[in-house]
Amino acid sequence: MARVRDVLVDEIPEVLQPVYQRFIDSYGPYENLARVVGHRPPAVKNLLGLMMGLAEEELVSPRYIEIAVVTVSALNGCRYCLAHHAAYLIKHGLPPEAPAAILDDQPPGFDAVDLLVRDYAIQVTRNYANVDDSFFTRLRAHFSEEQIVELTLRTALTSFYNRFNEVMQLQMEAPAIAALAASGATDIPLPDYDLD
Repeated sequence: MARVRDVLVDEIPEVLQPVYQRFIDSYGPYENLARVVGHRPPAVKNLLGLMMGLAEEELVSPRYIEIAVVTVSALNGCRYCLAHHAAYLIKHGLPPEAPAAILDDQPPGFDAVDLLVRDYAIQVTRNYANVDDSFFTRLRAHFSEEQIVELTLRTALTSFYNRFNEVMQLQMEAPAIAALAASGATDIPLPDYDLD
């Protein structure tokens, strides 16, 4: 349990129950996130709905989205997001050592575009006021403007979710723990909060 009580589907306004339930059923093992966000119906509608909408379109390769999410989560120290997304990163073709080494100069299995996405995620997270035009020139060689906007949006949203999840001290869901173990990822810390 997080720092606030879980809100279950029958406590959500009826009009939003399908969004809440669809997020739990189809987005991934993020029930604990939904149960905390459930305290605020506008967040159920807009935040959970936005996450599902972006994921459903797959405008940007999931591999690149996961590289950005794992990078930002590693930078921000979000154990909940890092543990969830490490398994997805491996699922999208990177070796089990890659998530823990994502901030290294040359993470295992990364090609030039992977490194560009990783480096862009670092810039968006740590140097957002000073990202220079040369990054955009390099990005445009591989991504459309629409894809660059989505990549930037998903990267910036990850910092929001990292902060929210750590402050609320979300616990890992059993299916997410099992997926991480099955992925073979190494050195990925699980959230383990002492909630008295």
